[in-house]
Amino acid sequence: MAKKTNISTKYSPIEKERLQQELAKLSDEELIFRFQDGDLLAFDEIVKRYKNQLFNFVFRFLGEYADSEDIVQETFLRVFRKRRAYRKVAKFSTWIYTIAGNLAKTELRRRKKRNVFPLSTLGYEDRDYEISDESLSPETRTNTHMYEEIIQREIQALSPKFREVIILRDIQELSYEEISKIIKVPLGTVKSRVNRARLKLQARLKFLLDNK
Repeated sequence: MAKKTNISTKYSPIEKERLQQELAKLSDEELIFRFQDGDLLAFDEIVKRYKNQLFNFVFRFLGEYADSEDIVQETFLRVFRKRRAYRKVAKFSTWIYTIAGNLAKTELRRRKKRNVFPLSTLGYEDRDYEISDESLSPETRTNTHMYEEIIQREIQALSPKFREVIILRDIQELSYEEISKIIKVPLGTVKSRVNRARLKLQARLKFLLDNK
């Protein structure tokens, strides 16, 4: 993930832990403003808060592990370098998702030019950011992994404009209004795309739902 600045010499371990606990209570916007003022621990908290959900978003959009890791790392590097570009007029989550989404779409365009597509997607059980539920039986966990892989494959089969909105809305659980700002299309268009994407997925996954 993103390379962190070494701050261990600035704070004692006890002081650092106390500051991290305080930062964890702040809003995203408060964190980025603290970071703009030079607080590197605030940037660490931003990375901690967003690394998993950004990876989940990018991975589901691209379907390739290494490229997704690279894009998430580049997203945090841009946040670090362009921190003063953020303004209070937008939610921080809108800003960082816009950066990650633009980078992911740029990678998708590069693939099309090279005619390169991932041969396979990473199995659900291989993703190190997921924590398995040990209370589930091996059979249940296996079925869960299988269902997840099928759903991921069908999401990948959607065109990029439908894939993006269904991930942001139904997986990342962002509001329609925030998605509209992230992808820069009218609110009505976002709602229409989400509905059409859901219908497409429901049709393709009907056999899976019938067998549950």
